[in-house]
Amino acid sequence: MVNRHKKMGLTDDFVLDIYKTMLLARKIDERMWLLNRSGKIPFVISCQGQEAAQVGASYALNRDLDYVAPYYRDLGVVLSFGMTAKELMLSAFAKAEDPNSGGRQMPGHFGQKKNRILTGSSPVTTQVPHAVGIALAAKMENRDLVSFVTLGEGSSNQGDFHEGLNFAGVHKLPVITMVENNQYAISVPMDKQVASKNVSVRAESYGMKGVTVDGNDPLDVYEAVSQARERALRGEGGTLVEAVSYRLTAHSSDDDDKYREKTEIDEARKQDAIITYRNYLIDTNVLSEELEEKITKEINVIVNEATDYAESKPYASPEQAMRFVYEE
Repeated sequence: MVNRHKKMGLTDDFVLDIYKTMLLARKIDERMWLLNRSGKIPFVISCQGQEAAQVGASYALNRDLDYVAPYYRDLGVVLSFGMTAKELMLSAFAKAEDPNSGGRQMPGHFGQKKNRILTGSSPVTTQVPHAVGIALAAKMENRDLVSFVTLGEGSSNQGDFHEGLNFAGVHKLPVITMVENNQYAISVPMDKQVASKNVSVRAESYGMKGVTVDGNDPLDVYEAVSQARERALRGEGGTLVEAVSYRLTAHSSDDDDKYREKTEIDEARKQDAIITYRNYLIDTNVLSEELEEKITKEINVIVNEATDYAESKPYASPEQAMRFVYEE
């Protein structure tokens, strides 16, 4: 087995930490589905199948300086940037202590000022011009940071995508846009969404570099985003990264995904990065079965404690419903 991460200058501890964060995202997501199906939380919109892209990209950024505008599937991104399992569970249970919105927003609407996570909203792709605005401010203030924004490939057909990237291209702004191409915009497959050969080819129209990478390989994504960040800090403008993977669950807990065949999903599961990246780490002697068992037990404890903590906390009182809406 070729030791790719050593050639990239990455330590064993670093690439193992990527795996831990990917696995934590998966375990939190799986727990949320169980909670939803047992009637304890109202809604889940899943990251399963996309963890490699989310975590690989995040670890290529400066998570102490850079800003991120995630989309609703980005458990892996927000965990990488400092959100905790407890905070995510508080959001899932819509409790008053939820740091994203105090239980007002549906799950997946991330936002946390201390970790530079921009607040998301329900209309898809609105986060793109917001991230471009952060990049503009960074350029105006001569700050060595980038903004990083994610979205699904279906969202890349919205007007905000064009307006944001066009503005970023004209002004050579330090923004990295990552399209998490999971093959489906709810029920609409890729070939009925996009007429071009891929999404990243659109970058040429915006005067920026575009690259398509294997979204099931966190090291591929890490390398692409790392290079994009270097270009941005050199003043060369933004990059459009397309990370191609597959959505392993239904669009959401409210979606009946009979629009695709079970055999298609089963085939995609063979490329599940939780498995393939694990195998890479074992083959390069970064991970052993004993260490894997230890990590899994530790993550299970984290998820169990987060679930119990969030479930035990109170909901916001009815008197809080209009707080931050009208002047008090």
